[in-house]
Amino acid sequence: MRIDIKSYLEDSGLTIYVIAKKSGYGYTTLHKSFNKKQSSATSINLRDIEAIAKAQDTEMWRVLRELELHYLK
Repeated sequence: MRIDIKSYLEDSGLTIYVIAKKSGYGYTTLHKSFNKKQSSATSINLRDIEAIAKAQDTEMWRVLRELELHYLK
């Protein structure tokens, strides 16, 4: 299962910089994670979901639900 995280960020009006600033996670860490080629060995991790949730001031489960419903490849 692959997630189209770049489309999600674009549709949500988010950038990696905004997520890093609002979540407290480092820009470089998030940039590497969101721009890596996703495979079964390198899935999006909970830190990334938490960072997105913090940037949107919402719960992680809401982000996961949105990704599951609309952004699976």
